[in-house]
Amino acid sequence: MNYWLMKSEPTTYSIEEMRRDRTCIWDGVRNYMARNFLQQMKVGDFCFFYHSNTKIPGIVGLVRVSEAHLVDPTQFDEKSPYYDPKATPESPRWQTVRVEFVERFPQIISLAELKNYFDPDELLLVRRGNRLSVMPIAPDIYDRILKLKLNSPANPW
Repeated sequence: MNYWLMKSEPTTYSIEEMRRDRTCIWDGVRNYMARNFLQQMKVGDFCFFYHSNTKIPGIVGLVRVSEAHLVDPTQFDEKSPYYDPKATPESPRWQTVRVEFVERFPQIISLAELKNYFDPDELLLVRRGNRLSVMPIAPDIYDRILKLKLNSPANPW
């Protein structure tokens, strides 16, 4: 099993919407490195759900990959902000996964808190200049983040 972190702006798609919907296609990723990480995901992999570009960015929940190696349909939709004119159904450029809701954390594990507990070699998220929306998490780091969930100070949502 592999572990991941997936970012979403809460104004675009939040953990509350994920909880309501129970499942979603993680569409719209348009970075090749992030796409390559999506291609490596397998059914059953766990992903931290991270709210970015918000007052307090951080990990807010957990989702699980329920389908892997899907073609991102937004690349073919001319009305989508994620439309890619070079993509064709015969030769798609963007793949994704479907994830299912596992849990919403009682408190956010803030980026500031993560920076206090992890160095950039351990957790890509805290590396200066990192803007990837999908990234791998080492198994031991995954376990340490889950322990933080239990001990995290109450942060306002």
